[in-house]
Amino acid sequence: MKFLCVDCDRQMTFEERQLPGDGTLAAAFRCPQCGRVVAMLTNPMETQLVASLGVQIGGRTIPAQPMEMVRGMVAGGKEDAFEDGGGHFPTWSDDAQERLARVPGFVRGMVKRIYSEYARDRGITVVTTAVMDAARTELGLEGM
Repeated sequence: MKFLCVDCDRQMTFEERQLPGDGTLAAAFRCPQCGRVVAMLTNPMETQLVASLGVQIGGRTIPAQPMEMVRGMVAGGKEDAFEDGGGHFPTWSDDAQERLARVPGFVRGMVKRIYSEYARDRGITVVTTAVMDAARTELGLEGM
């Protein structure tokens, strides 16, 4: 996806990305010709959706790596999937797995990833229904 300046018909260049820590993402782009700035702000669910699709906001900071696309597809976007670090992903309690099984199949992977990342970021090793409830509240997902 590219942003274009309507007046100049030029591709805007990436200027800044911010991750405020509340699950949102902000990105700014500038027209190299007229200087017009456009900003984008995503809510926590949109941020997770973009991340789950492997979209990189703002371009690369490192060169492309060998087999990068294959690694991303196999790893579900996890850069460390081929490393034997162990403990990167939390386990799931039986009741949490039962609740997850009730999520429609076409979004189940994304929902599992949201809760797993929430737990991992907070040092939680087992996803329970209580963890799922806390994540829904904290990430603003109650209506979903």
